[in-house]
Amino acid sequence: MVKNLENLEKLRILVTNDDGILAPGIKVLQKAVQSITKDIWVSAPTTEQSATSHSLTIRRPIEVRHLSSRRFAVEGTPTDSVLLAVNHLITGRRPDLVVSGVNRGANLAEDIGYSGTVAAAMEATLLGIPAIAFNQLRHEQHVYWTIAEHYIPVVLEKLRHFDWPSGVLLNVNFPHCPVADVKGIKLTAQGWRAGNVQVHPVKDPTGRPYLWIGDFSDHASRQNGQMDDLTAVDNHYISITPLHLDFTHYPTFKKLQQVFA
Repeated sequence: MVKNLENLEKLRILVTNDDGILAPGIKVLQKAVQSITKDIWVSAPTTEQSATSHSLTIRRPIEVRHLSSRRFAVEGTPTDSVLLAVNHLITGRRPDLVVSGVNRGANLAEDIGYSGTVAAAMEATLLGIPAIAFNQLRHEQHVYWTIAEHYIPVVLEKLRHFDWPSGVLLNVNFPHCPVADVKGIKLTAQGWRAGNVQVHPVKDPTGRPYLWIGDFSDHASRQNGQMDDLTAVDNHYISITPLHLDFTHYPTFKKLQQVFA
């Protein structure tokens, strides 16, 4: 078991994201955790790294700029940012918690596999550190950042006595609505979309054709007895989904044992 977060006020927290060190969401996240502890470090990509998933830079050196005390811009991916911070940039003891986000947009259902925000939390989990990915749904360009500001300390307080299992991270999605319209918090399963990602044929100003990968289409529940993350946020609930790094599908494993006996 990974240690719990009982002494919130004494936590050393690493803040990261995939939208880049200057993104508004990371400022919201840092402000939210500052209400809990003063021992905060920030290590995030220099530029936006959305949909980079769990990619790691291994074929070139990585430039790291020391912007200010305990704040670093990494010329790489979200995974790079966490790995370098934990293993080199942070002096003294390692972080007790890694928080990633607040992503400007949802990371639900299949998004999880593409998300750099979630991948940063995954990297921390691989390093044995409790980690949470925070995401704020948006509609076009409008974002209710006040939901994340209000509820991040609430979520962390509720996790104070949670015995964090090894290999598990949390993926949190805040709905797109005013704070007053949030109905509460739901534990959810990862959802599933009935359709595939949309591809849009477009042309540049000179008329040359391109393809633009767009949003996912409609969704459906997993029908496993649990509310899925898509349904939760659609109904103005905060969705919290525990994710496990072990990708092994054990029911199939048992069936294959008979095949390959």
